[in-house]
Amino acid sequence: MSSEINWVRAMDPRDSKLNVLLLAIPITFYFAYIAKDESLAFFSSLVAIMPLAFLMGRATEEIALYTSESLGGLLNATFGNAAEMIIALLAIYAASQADTSTLEGLATEELMVGLVQASLIGSILGNLLLVMGLAFLWGGINYPEQKFSDSQVSSNGSLMLLAMIVLIIPAVFNSTVGGAEGDDGVEQLSHVAAIVLLALYGLFLYFQFRSHVDLFATETHHHEAPEMSKRDAIILLVVATILVSWMAEILVHSVEYAADDMGLPHLFIGVILLPLFGNAAEHFTAVVVAGKDKMDLSFAISMGSSTQIAVFVAPLMIIVAWILEVPMTFEFGMLETVSAFLAVLIVNIIASDGKSNWLEGAMLLGTYLVLGAAFLFHP
Repeated sequence: MSSEINWVRAMDPRDSKLNVLLLAIPITFYFAYIAKDESLAFFSSLVAIMPLAFLMGRATEEIALYTSESLGGLLNATFGNAAEMIIALLAIYAASQADTSTLEGLATEELMVGLVQASLIGSILGNLLLVMGLAFLWGGINYPEQKFSDSQVSSNGSLMLLAMIVLIIPAVFNSTVGGAEGDDGVEQLSHVAAIVLLALYGLFLYFQFRSHVDLFATETHHHEAPEMSKRDAIILLVVATILVSWMAEILVHSVEYAADDMGLPHLFIGVILLPLFGNAAEHFTAVVVAGKDKMDLSFAISMGSSTQIAVFVAPLMIIVAWILEVPMTFEFGMLETVSAFLAVLIVNIIASDGKSNWLEGAMLLGTYLVLGAAFLFHP
């Protein structure tokens, strides 16, 4: 009986209204396999990923309560961006299966690689500008000034700037060398950079969760009693992950049809729509806790997620593409690279004093709106 109660509580985490969106799963099944409407299947799968990603995060939090603080933090960091990782992995796999001996196959490969690159940039922009902007704004409305750990700003900001260098150098290298030699050089450079970034991320985790834990000490939930048994939490995590993978597969294979039918640029879908829906639950949490004056936690969610995307997920996707012989590099495009660099720059400047107010939040949101418009009108 207790197991059943735990499942009910698990399926009704914090905001039961979000779980209403789970109805999008059978709707997606109908559009994808019965009605054969690729465009509607794309948008319904996009909506379905929101509550599933939330349940994945919820299950991860419950599992973390049964572990040490360092392992719990690693679990939350790893599964926080699981939806984006799954979408990216499936897109890379789809690119590897394309028949590149034909023009259609080459176009599919280019589309999938572009979608992965755009979604990675979009996740960084969304977390840094949209989520942090909303958190600063909502928190600033309730409190004149809020404070957060400047150690988080320093360490995460430095890693983010390093990641931006990794994005800029391949573009400069290709424009300097050019031609086929430039393409080969950029690919090899990207492989080396990916290995370096993954190694540095590993060192960062050790620094944060082992050697300098006190610098990152924030209010955690490890003192709270778990609401689910460990077994139920693991089952929920596995089921939610499988369903996210299913929805992501439908989404990846229908994105081209949706873009054509709706007249939306692929870049806008990758940079704005995919991260917005995939991270919606995490975004909501960051804003809510900011309104409760828990800015350390809010900042850790927004900035920490961006850092993980930049120095873990992105290089991991480069390595996976390398293994599957997909020509994906860190040359993400001029607009994407400049946008990400400027986002990191403005966040580092605004957050450098370890304080926030509603005006700074409005500045970040204004930046996000301008960049979003640029991607929307991009041909």
